[in-house]
Amino acid sequence: MTKGASRAGGRRTRVAAALLVTALAATASSGCGSARETRTAESPAYRLPPRHAGFDYQIGGAYPPAHGVRVVSRDRSGSPAPGLYNICYVNAFQAQPGERSDWPADLLLRDGHGRLVVDEDWDEPLLDIRTPAKRSRVAARVNRWIDGCAKKGFDAVEPDNYDSYTRSGRLLTAADAVAFMRLLTGHAHARDLAVGQKNTAELTARREAAGLDFAVTEECGQYDECEVYAKAFDDLVVDIEYTERGLRRALARWGGRLSIVRRDVGVSTPDAPEYVREVG
Repeated sequence: MTKGASRAGGRRTRVAAALLVTALAATASSGCGSARETRTAESPAYRLPPRHAGFDYQIGGAYPPAHGVRVVSRDRSGSPAPGLYNICYVNAFQAQPGERSDWPADLLLRDGHGRLVVDEDWDEPLLDIRTPAKRSRVAARVNRWIDGCAKKGFDAVEPDNYDSYTRSGRLLTAADAVAFMRLLTGHAHARDLAVGQKNTAELTARREAAGLDFAVTEECGQYDECEVYAKAFDDLVVDIEYTERGLRRALARWGGRLSIVRRDVGVSTPDAPEYVREVG
C-alpha cells in the first residue's frame, strides 16, 4: 500500500540540543566507501547511495524522475526507476491502518489495560517487539516485504518508524528498536540491499549495532539535525524538507554535501495541485 501523506512530516520526535550533541560526539565516520560503490568479496555486496546527488521522494506515488535525479525512494508496492539508485519504503515498526487485521493480535502492542497502543497521527498500531520471540515473528513478516523489494530490483530499503518506541508510553525501549532493526538489516544485507536509518537522530550513535548504512531524514534542515546524520553516516544522507524555510536552511550549510529535496507534505504526484518538488 502506498503510504502517501502518512509518513510525511509533522510528527517526528525531535531530540533536545544536548542529546544531539551527545549523539554527535559519540558517532564516528562510518567509512562507508565511495558513492554507488560495489563491494568486493571481502565486504557486503550491497551498494551504497551516491553522496550529494539529485534526489526525489516518491512514496506517495511513482512518476518519471526529473532530469538530474540519481536517487529515488518509492513505496514497496511500486517498482524501481530504471537506471537510478532506488530505495524501497517499508513501514516496519507499525501496522498500516488497512493491514491491522492482517497481524496476529498478540503482535500488536497493548498497554496494561489491554488497549492497543496507536500512533494517533496516522491511526497505526505499534508492533510488539518487546521480546526476542516477538521480534523474530514480526521480523519474519517484514522481511518478506524486504524480499519483495530485492526481487523487484531495489538497491536499498528504508524501514520506517524506527522511533516508534518514543510513542509507546515507555512499553518499548531504544534497545528493543535497535535489536529489531538488526534483524531487518541482517536480512536485507543478505539480499544485497543497503539499509537507511529513517529519522531517529537520537539513535545515530547505535548505527553500527543496528547495521545501518545511510540515513533518510525528514526535515533535518528545519530542525538542525543534519550535522548529526552527516557525521554518523559520512555524508551518506538523503533529506526531505517540507517547507521553504527548511529547504533554505538545509541548502545553506549542507547543499554541497547531502542529497536534499523539498516535497509537499502529501508527497503527491505531479498531476496533483498540491505537488511541490524543489531542489534550490
